[in-house]
Amino acid sequence: MARERIVIGLNGSDDAELLIRRAARILERTDGGELVAVHVRTTGGTAGESPQVLEAQRRLVNDLGGTYHTVSATDPARALLDYARKSSATHIVVGQSRRGPLAGVLAGLFAGGTVEARVVRGAGDVDVQVVPRVPPQRNAPRRRPDLGRTRVAIGFALAAALPALLQLLLAAFDHSVATAVLIQLAGAVAVALVGGLWPAVVGALWSSLLVNYFSTPPLGDLAISDPQDLLSLAVFVGVSVAVAGVVDGSARRSKEAARAQAEAATLGDLALGASRSEDTLDGILAEALDVFGATGAGVYSSREGTAQGSGRMSGPAGVRGADGRIWSLVAGAGDTAGWEHGVTGLPGSTGLPGSTAEPVDADTWLVLFGREVPAMESRLLGAFAVHVKAQLERRQLAVSRREVLRLAEGNSMRTAILRAVSHDLRTPLAGIKLAAGGLLQRTVTYTPAEERELLETIDECTDRLDQLVGNLLDMSRITADSVRPLLGPVRWNDVIAPALRGLPDGTVRVELPANMPTVEADPVLLDRVIANIVENAVKYAPGSGITITGASDGMGAATLDGYPSGELRIIDHGAGVPAGKVLEMFQPFQRLDDRAQATGVGLGLAVADGFVRAMGGTLTAQETPGGGLTMVIRLALSTGSPGARHAAGQPRQEAT
Repeated sequence: MARERIVIGLNGSDDAELLIRRAARILERTDGGELVAVHVRTTGGTAGESPQVLEAQRRLVNDLGGTYHTVSATDPARALLDYARKSSATHIVVGQSRRGPLAGVLAGLFAGGTVEARVVRGAGDVDVQVVPRVPPQRNAPRRRPDLGRTRVAIGFALAAALPALLQLLLAAFDHSVATAVLIQLAGAVAVALVGGLWPAVVGALWSSLLVNYFSTPPLGDLAISDPQDLLSLAVFVGVSVAVAGVVDGSARRSKEAARAQAEAATLGDLALGASRSEDTLDGILAEALDVFGATGAGVYSSREGTAQGSGRMSGPAGVRGADGRIWSLVAGAGDTAGWEHGVTGLPGSTGLPGSTAEPVDADTWLVLFGREVPAMESRLLGAFAVHVKAQLERRQLAVSRREVLRLAEGNSMRTAILRAVSHDLRTPLAGIKLAAGGLLQRTVTYTPAEERELLETIDECTDRLDQLVGNLLDMSRITADSVRPLLGPVRWNDVIAPALRGLPDGTVRVELPANMPTVEADPVLLDRVIANIVENAVKYAPGSGITITGASDGMGAATLDGYPSGELRIIDHGAGVPAGKVLEMFQPFQRLDDRAQATGVGLGLAVADGFVRAMGGTLTAQETPGGGLTMVIRLALSTGSPGARHAAGQPRQEAT
């Protein structure tokens, strides 16, 4: 059995949801099929289309599992039938025409009937369902394209002056009534070209009076003696009004076409930017300032639910409307000062003069400050609102993606930690268990040297176990983003000595320049960073000579977020690390050349890098001249007060 395919004919009106849901109900009664919405765009209906309505229709069709298509045609009935035949449709759903009785009669005489009637006649074996439409609202008549107040005013002035000037020209020579009528008709056409229909009508009436008084016998009298002259004047007025109407319509269509061309160019730029992933929300608002000539633009969203009570809330909390919803600024460009006093169009607002609000969705609005956008530009503003909605959805998707990645990384880290606990911690635990069990054996007698060796084994395994557990816990905190450093002025010398505690003398040489400036760091975390890096160098470059030094002036060549930085270098002369594995070296559970697990679980550098980043610094690896590896720690120079740098740019974090 062939699958049902239902084609829905849409014309961009706001009641298309009724047609879409009716088609979906028809499809539900079958064994499955395909839903296809076709928006037939005509030159006469384009101006009344709303981008938000079209976007809502497209989303509804997609949510119902259908597809949305747009075609352009001069004959919507023929275009819909052609598409239905091409797609092998089994049903066509169209809406009933909203035309009045007189318009329906005229359509039957000159166009072969209404659109739905022609679809029914031409559908053949395709089932057609005509859905009654919701009656249109009478309080929102369609606006004719405006020629501008200045142009219309000039037209009225010309309608008053030009007929009189032409009549003065006629007075200079003998002329007939027909000549006077033709010359005044040319003047009426000129008035219509400049000011449109109504100035031309006024000019035609004024011209008829002048011709009647000065050119129609008896002269100097409004009475007309010859019936033919009366007919000539009547024809003159009728032709003048008709020609003026045609010229006015042509002028308005020309202006509307120029405006549509400018809108198309603007929408093309927006679409091009979106395809290149350059169409950020701030970029859209900045372009809206240029296109509409506004002083500021902002996107405002209400929080979920309603607030208790009423009244206005200012500041970071946003504005509480009279309906209880709280509105907050999501993004802005230009001058948005004073938006908290209320914005025209926002639910529950008091209104801010000189602003325009356009709904993005039920809880989000696009607001322009400094200009009230006229109705003729509302379609373009609606297109900007659609792009704003797309960018907000892109932001939400990016946030969701980052959250998913963070959760995935956390799961991977937990798996790795469990693997490390189940394998890498067994060695020190086994050593402690074996040594302690041997000492507890009463049937075995140990020499003092053997007892000391067993106790040293317990001590060594305990230290190693403490280090492994500490690194695992630190890595868990870094992965969970729960490291909160207590930043303050720290001298390098104050943290290097504790970090090297426990190492044999001579293992590391400290050659710091005198009077190195203090850096902004957490001394406990910085101690752990240096200890982990030194331990890693001792482990992988034993006996090569390890040196801790700093820049000659104690300051790094690079800056951190615009702040001068201090620099510490830990240098070894071992085998070094291949350039292709430098980035891998900072990943958790990585060991150089896949060394045995007896060297550790591979967390030392990952923990050090996480702690340095938490303190706002960087940890990088460089090749040591002559062979080896140099680890470079850069931290911002301290300003002298605890957490001053963080206080200037972000809230200071407490230690944990």
